[in-house]
Amino acid sequence: MTIQQLKYAVTISETGSMNKAAEVLYIAQPSLTSSIQELERELGITVFNRSGRGVTLTNDGMEFIQYARQVVQQYDTLLEKYGQEGTVKKKFGVSTQHYSFAVKSFVEMVKQFNTKEYEFAIRETMTREVIGDVATGRSEIGILYLSDFNRKAIEKLLRANDLEFHHLIDCDAYVYLWKGHPLADRASIRFAELADYPCLSFEQGAAGSFYFAEEILSTNEYPRTIKANDRATMLNLMIGLNGYTLCSGIICEELNGSDYIAVPFDAEDEDAADKMEIGYIVKKNMLPSAMAQLYVEELKLYLQGYHSEEQQV
Repeated sequence: MTIQQLKYAVTISETGSMNKAAEVLYIAQPSLTSSIQELERELGITVFNRSGRGVTLTNDGMEFIQYARQVVQQYDTLLEKYGQEGTVKKKFGVSTQHYSFAVKSFVEMVKQFNTKEYEFAIRETMTREVIGDVATGRSEIGILYLSDFNRKAIEKLLRANDLEFHHLIDCDAYVYLWKGHPLADRASIRFAELADYPCLSFEQGAAGSFYFAEEILSTNEYPRTIKANDRATMLNLMIGLNGYTLCSGIICEELNGSDYIAVPFDAEDEDAADKMEIGYIVKKNMLPSAMAQLYVEELKLYLQGYHSEEQQV
């Protein structure tokens, strides 16, 4: 088994086609097929089901590809750190819940690299996919939050996927709404005052649960709710329907615009679940790439600046 064969297998799993994978890898399709067949014989398993419509992973193949991605990523990181400069683009990906500060930090990180030499990806996605992307090596870093409500469930899922959580910042709950909202001028907002307005939340898919919600206090009874798939849609709903969401209060005006504000949420019952611990997840015992190290530095720099401004208010 060689690194080249592992790269072949990972590329096939991503393209779903021997022909497409051969084009991406600049290799003849018969040679690619032969190499994968040799790999399967050595492993003693069938990695791919083949049909006229393409290839799909077998159950054994799905598990194998997870490990193969990790090995390939580690190998690429070693080459980046110790190998001679090559022509293959180095890859770095981030998967995150819908946080503008995560995107802003990503932008600042990318500015420090030559995008001709690197292939970057940032994915704002559902909580389960953030965890899955890091577990499979699709992304090196994931951004999510823990609270007293979801901590046990999320940490159990992280342990099952051999992932570890690193703390970045603790936040109180804020009500996020547009500046023209009837409650925008309040010093704080109580839950009862939100009853006449739709609560906006991000969809978490068919397998989603309260534990995967990106919005804190997701178990509260909201008389009006609307779900969205992306940040831009949610911002439009805030203006069009006077909607709101509960968030960390960390706003990046450069990306979201200046038409939105975060008002402190008044948790009258002193609910501990209204506290957010935002952090990043990575694979355990993983050697971080230069991009990953710099991205974490940019995250901390941005959040430290936010925390300093908050203390001055």
